[in-house]
Amino acid sequence: MADKKRILVIDDDSDITDSIKAILTANGFEAYTSSDGKDGLEAIDKVKPDLVLCDMMMEQVDAGSKVAHEIRKKNKKLPLYLLSSIGVATAQNIELDKLGFNGVFQKPISPDHMIKTLKKALHMK
Repeated sequence: MADKKRILVIDDDSDITDSIKAILTANGFEAYTSSDGKDGLEAIDKVKPDLVLCDMMMEQVDAGSKVAHEIRKKNKKLPLYLLSSIGVATAQNIELDKLGFNGVFQKPISPDHMIKTLKKALHMK
């Protein structure tokens, strides 16, 4: 059996991280969570995730973009997705790749859409 893909969720809302972790685990992923950008960056080095989901507005309004920038300095190829209640508006007004993100998930997240997108990003069937 292939190793489970590891996904790190960085969000300061424990309800969000708990629900996403439950969805990911139920769909065969290993899920890890961090409650802020600093812990998230440390978790990347420890967990070595295959993909990261990161909230835009955490302890600071644009903390997610700062975390993305730091991730991109270390790893340009790690799939990184924005989690945001303003995700669609953000995607329409700026280029997500300039912030370091590969895509966006609008909160509340559609579990089916998220799993389908993550599997595609991770080249899974």
